[in-house]
Amino acid sequence: MKTPLVLVATLFAAGTLLPAAETAPKDVVLSAAKKLGEKANYSWRTTVTVPEGSRFRPGPTEGKTEKEGVTHLTLTLGENTFQAVLKGDKGAVTSPEGGWQSLSELENSEGGGRFWARMLRGFKVPAAQAAELAAETRDLKQDGDAYAGTLSEEGAKALLTFRSRGDGEGPTVKDAKGSVKFWVKDGLLARYEFKVSGKVTMNDNEREVDRTTNVEIKDVGSTKVAVPEEAKSKLN
Repeated sequence: MKTPLVLVATLFAAGTLLPAAETAPKDVVLSAAKKLGEKANYSWRTTVTVPEGSRFRPGPTEGKTEKEGVTHLTLTLGENTFQAVLKGDKGAVTSPEGGWQSLSELENSEGGGRFWARMLRGFKVPAAQAAELAAETRDLKQDGDAYAGTLSEEGAKALLTFRSRGDGEGPTVKDAKGSVKFWVKDGLLARYEFKVSGKVTMNDNEREVDRTTNVEIKDVGSTKVAVPEEAKSKLN
């Protein structure tokens, strides 16, 4: 009669020595992005690499954001530098003349204003973008000190056209593909990188796109966001 009790006790003791189940890589990344989004503030630097000769060659972007507050961006394109301020569905961006325009004003302007307005309206801070990337990533697994995987076709298409799912009609994309890597430090998202390529057609013009975007998080908890008074008036 004692044997079953001894056996159960032995099995229980052995079970307590077994390692706990490892957290799935996708859950690690999603948790790290969520924790970053819960911080009061943080900054980041985005760099984009494209092949030599590409018509669209964006420079680095410096970003700052406050939880449930304002996001400030400094964007570089060629020799030109722009500032943008975003809050909820409102936003403002500096004009070539140096003043500020609301996103609504930009959408009604000539030239590339509509493109910039669409891009800024679809902008997501790193914590939110990383979570979306992780959700669109297949076969996410640990790769050295990073977590890496392949983007879904729909995820790659959205990144190639600066659009989110459900945005309606836009440029058509063929052969879309992409990959992504995430770096996590002390349970917090520290950096991520995504590569996308494909053929994008807009206004009957097809062009090949091959782009690598790297985002590095910094100054978590110590970032200060200053908004110019003229920009604040455009957010009302």
